[in-house]
Amino acid sequence: MASIDDELLMDEEETRREMAFIRKQLPQDMKEKYSDKQLLWMLDEIVEYYVSSGVLDTNDEEIDIDMEKVAAYVCEQSLKQGQGELDPQEVSFVVEADLDFQEQA
Repeated sequence: MASIDDELLMDEEETRREMAFIRKQLPQDMKEKYSDKQLLWMLDEIVEYYVSSGVLDTNDEEIDIDMEKVAAYVCEQSLKQGQGELDPQEVSFVVEADLDFQEQA
């Protein structure tokens, strides 16, 4: 059984791999527009959407995720949390890249 420290290191490494993957997928202008901190915040909010919406509460092998709804949720949370206004189309790129990463993992 892995120790908590080992699990934290594995989580950090997974996050680094995901960030690198997402950065490769994003259009060039978005790569420069968003910091790693902003992208990590978006990823956290994407996960929060999946958890709070119940989209993961299924036994189906394939889950239908509406990327527009996820992006809209992230944009709404950004305003609520004082992160500023986000472009839903740009957030959709992050959602799609995150889904692509999860599928290949």
